[in-house]
Order: sequence, then C-alpha cells, then structure tokens
Amino acid sequence: MLLLLMPLTVSAQTSSINAYSPYSMYGMGELLTPGSAQMRSMGGMGIAVRNYGEINVQNPAAASIAPQKSFLFDVGFDGTHFRNSQKKYNAEGVASSTPAMTVYNTANIHSIALTFPLAERVGLSFSVAPYSSVGYKIKTTDENEDTWADIGRVRYGHDGEGDISEVKLSLGWAPWQKFSIGVAAKYYWGNVTRTYEATATNVVTGSGVYASTKGVDNYIVNNIKFQMGLQWSPVLTETKSFTIGATYDFGGKLNPEKSNYVYTDNVINGIQANPIRQEIDALELRVPHQVGVGMFFRNRKMAWGADYLYASWGSDNVGYQENTTPATVDVRYTDTHTVKLGMEFTPRSNDVRNYLNRIAYRVGVRTGNYYQTFGGQKINTFAVTAGLGMPLKIWGISTMNIGFEYGRMSAKNPLQIDAKKVGLVQQNSFKVTIGFSLFSADTADYWFVQQKYD
Repeated sequence: MLLLLMPLTVSAQTSSINAYSPYSMYGMGELLTPGSAQMRSMGGMGIAVRNYGEINVQNPAAASIAPQKSFLFDVGFDGTHFRNSQKKYNAEGVASSTPAMTVYNTANIHSIALTFPLAERVGLSFSVAPYSSVGYKIKTTDENEDTWADIGRVRYGHDGEGDISEVKLSLGWAPWQKFSIGVAAKYYWGNVTRTYEATATNVVTGSGVYASTKGVDNYIVNNIKFQMGLQWSPVLTETKSFTIGATYDFGGKLNPEKSNYVYTDNVINGIQANPIRQEIDALELRVPHQVGVGMFFRNRKMAWGADYLYASWGSDNVGYQENTTPATVDVRYTDTHTVKLGMEFTPRSNDVRNYLNRIAYRVGVRTGNYYQTFGGQKINTFAVTAGLGMPLKIWGISTMNIGFEYGRMSAKNPLQIDAKKVGLVQQNSFKVTIGFSLFSADTADYWFVQQKYD
C-alpha cells in the first residue's frame, strides 16, 4: 500500500501547499482547522464565541453582533513544519530502531474575513479559507522477486497537490438581545491533481516490450452547500457573558469534474509519452453532514470555551481498495468525533502603563479522529495550542495575534498485510500562525455615514 511507504529520501523543501501528508492521498485531502488565529490558538473552538471585536466564521449567527457604523477585517498567515516518521518491521515482525523520516515546510495565507452591519442586529460576514489540502510525494521499488526475474527493477510513484477552498457568506440576525440565528452559503472550489507512475528502471529482458506508465487524475470542484447556526446568551451583563451555540452543516456530494489521462513510454525505444485514454466522470467527493455544539464564557479577565463536533461522512461513501502486492487494504470513510477546548487570560486590558497586562494569553487542546480508516485502523488526531493577542493602535483598534500549534496524527497498531507488519505513518506538525484583526473604530464615519457638504 503506497500510503504506508515513505519517500526514499529525506526532504527539506518549502512550498505553498498547505499539507505534506500521505493521508492526503485519498478523498478530500487533509482537512484544515477553521477559524481565526485567536480561535485556533484556543484549540480551534468557536461555535459559541460572540465577541464585539472578533470575527467568528464558524457560526453564522455570530454575524449579528457586527459593530454598528464600523466593520471588522481579519487576515491570517500559516507556516508549518512537518516531521513524518514510519516504523519499519522485519520478517519476524520486530520493529527497527531507526524509523524512516521525512521533513517538509509549507507557508501560505490561511484566511481572509470581513464583517459589517446591514441593519440594527443584522450583520453580514464574508470569508475565504482553504478547506482541505493535498500534498504528498511517495516513491518505492517493487520487492517482488518474480517481478525482478521477469522484468527487472520497477519503481512506483504517487504524487499529488492542490487545495479545495471555502468561500463563505454568512447572514446573522438577533431577533432578541440574547438570541441570534444565522444562515450561510459555502462555495467550494479548487483543483486537485493526483499522478501515479510505474517505471521499469533496470530491464533484465532484451525484448523491449515493457513500458513505463503514468496516470494523471485531475479533479475540479465547484459546488455550494449550506449551514445554519444559533447562539443564546442566558447570561449577558456589562462585565460577563455566557453563550451556548450550535451549528448544522448540510453537507453532501461535491460532484467534481474528473479527467483521467494515462500515458505510456517504451523504455527501450524512448517513444514520447502519448495520452491513450481520456474520460470525464463523477467522483463521489463530499463534505460531511456535521453537527456542532459549544459554550463560551467571558469576563473582564478570563475567557474559556468548549466545542464538540460530530461529522457523518456517510456509510455509503466507502471509498475503495488500494492494491498492494499481493494483498489489498481497504480505505474507507468513517464518522468523526472532535472535542476542542480553549482558554484566554488578559491580566488588565485597560492598563495604560504596563503593556504586558494588556496582552491576551491563550492555550488550548483538540482531539478526535481522522475521517478515513486504513485496513480498519483508525487514525487518531491530537493538537495542543498556545498564542498571544497583542493590541495595536493601527487603523482604529487592532490586534496582532500569534499562534503556535503542535499536532499529531497516528495509529495505535501497525497493519497486517500478507502476514507481515506494516507501520502506518506518524505525522507531527509544528505550526506558527500570524493574524491581524482590524477594527475600524476611528474611520466609521467615513464608511457608514452619508457625508453632507455645504
């Protein structure tokens, strides 16, 4: 199974692809944590966050708190360092003391968001962010002795890259002071390319009939899905608030346009590669039906929150079998359960003498499972986060947010393939996020009040 095999050499490259993971080889790719830098520094929770100076793109009901005669703008940048490892086992099932390792770096914009009022207690927010990312490069050599005797050395390679982005338009309305509802349209678009290649690198026969083969699968996604949400604040005073939130994502098939190309190249005569097949059909890529609930408390010094999300990827969306030699391994979609916890502490937000007291200090944790299984094995996910929110006097009232995250994806046990142990990849990631939240308090009159001239 090519997913289980690491690249032949250690890589230390940098790219704008948001993922470098063998787990992004299937389906939608690796899913990215939504939300602003503030929220992701607190474990990624945010369903119930309702803050006058913060954009909440996770729950459309939060758009109703958009400040009157002003607007909020948020942008975030991510840089991630991946360190992936895989245990190797000998024929007796004993693990090697030195695992295979790969290293990779990525950097990109994470999200851009804007929110502004439409009327009293009615707000609109707009955001653009990557939803999932594909990035992997895997090469291995066929170790089957019969293949070596009949053909020679055969090398296999799987490569993939691309992103699926989410453009979200949310409308929030608060019919009562403590209760708000919202709806959102989410437009998914992007392009993912996956290639696979089999090349005879050392032909032992003299007939010249063996050819290299290269296949290219390209997916173009253009589809709209919807979300609804609500927030209720049973406690709401000038000094503290407690909010309960819930969201539901309708999800469903994305029905991308898929094009397939297969090329052949005679390895003896060096004939140029030519496309021999092209077809366009529907691939059942989808986003899940998802239910999320959360709570959030805030006073003048402390804020904490918790979210729980259940995502149903659909029992009918079972994926396929990945061929191995000589066995097969099932790659299947599975429902996910995710818990997110976060806390923020600001010593004295109005302290004009000590800047350190005005900084918001954040920590969080996130745990759950990946949305696919491999040979029946679940992939566990875990992350710890921390961050700082530093107030700035730029363009009104602004904040620079710095976040840190350590994440891990791992399986509890190795797979058994043809009575042999094969280790699944453990993925470790170290992420740094820099975000800017801009609150145009000083420029509100110019944007939202009709000017009068004498």
